[in-house]
Amino acid sequence: MSSVSPPTSGALAEPVHRVGPWWVASIAFANLALFVGYFAPLQVLLPEQLAAVSPGDKEGALAWVTGAGALVAMLANPVAGALSDRTTGRWGRRHPWTVAGALAGGAAMVFLAFQTSVLGIALGWCLAQAALNATQAALSAGVPDHVPVDQRGEVSGWIGVPQSVGVVLGVVLVTVVATTTRSGYLLVGAVVAVFVLPFVLTTKDPRLTERPPFDPKELWVRHPDFFWAWITRFLMMLGNSIATLYLLYFLTDEVGYERLFPGEKATDGLLVLILVYTATVVLTTVVAGVVSDRLGRRRLLVTCSGLISVIPAVMMAFWPQWPVVMAAAAILGAGFGAYLSVDNALVTQVLPSAGGRAKDLGVINIANSGPQVLAPVIAGPIVAGLGGYTVLYLASAVLALFGAVLVWKIRGVP
Repeated sequence: MSSVSPPTSGALAEPVHRVGPWWVASIAFANLALFVGYFAPLQVLLPEQLAAVSPGDKEGALAWVTGAGALVAMLANPVAGALSDRTTGRWGRRHPWTVAGALAGGAAMVFLAFQTSVLGIALGWCLAQAALNATQAALSAGVPDHVPVDQRGEVSGWIGVPQSVGVVLGVVLVTVVATTTRSGYLLVGAVVAVFVLPFVLTTKDPRLTERPPFDPKELWVRHPDFFWAWITRFLMMLGNSIATLYLLYFLTDEVGYERLFPGEKATDGLLVLILVYTATVVLTTVVAGVVSDRLGRRRLLVTCSGLISVIPAVMMAFWPQWPVVMAAAAILGAGFGAYLSVDNALVTQVLPSAGGRAKDLGVINIANSGPQVLAPVIAGPIVAGLGGYTVLYLASAVLALFGAVLVWKIRGVP
């Protein structure tokens, strides 16, 4: 394999040479596969499949399935990351996990395509989450492995774009290209398995010659900045998770999309919102990353992006009308796009050690998947009778506000 990333002095060396455009493009493409695998099922396939299998309790079934999958993700990501950190094979320590996770994730989508029970769907989604999180653990470590600190905001921005484009591409694939839920899963499985190959086949993954020591207690006791980075990420993602879990049902039951637009389905409205959201994410994420590299003020920009994210939650809480919801999607995209790149760069600067990058980022990724476990526990009762969607979106706003403020507890990053 040929390398397009300038070499460092070893697998554990702190990178000092800037990575080139192809390295950035190929890892972004691999991340696109990952997020298609996450979001196409979460946004469309699982809700539709569960509505068909359990129409009388679709909300509860969705909460149970997504919560179980997120619990698996919480365990799989740091475990796969720790194993990746200690892999000494000839093909490197990251690429084998990237490929294995993508192939297993594609197989899990095939399994999901043929399930006709809530239990079978839950099992398939748990398998998919385990596999996709193995890939994510390996890909996430690519930035601190290869990218110098003064380029991480920009690269994190480019990697953040596929996270949003993946939502759009995933929804388009399973609502426009694929005609059934089954064909949607099969198509997503193919994308997940194939799209990681350019990065794996054309970039070098330095071989680890000696396994680093592993001390899990060191993480929380000796690294308070890492702890606060985790807390702020968890709060931001929890706010986002409880706001988006029932978005398809929100459009159906609260906004009344299908009543407003006869002949259209709520999934059509969901696609419009995702397109609006993605457009503003793409406009802001790379710019915010570059600005944070040049200013060196990561915490300030994280706070600003968090405060921006409060606004759309309040709008949706009090004005569940279609034009307001579209405006909220645009504002949320601007805030979350900036947050993605800047916070990802910030996190790479508080990692405890080079020898445990993937494991530590796996722990950080618990702050992404953990909220998916808690979101159904919080959102389900609220929607069912504790205030409905108004209280749900106000809770989302409060969580984002706390995340925006607590980032200032981090001391080692400007």
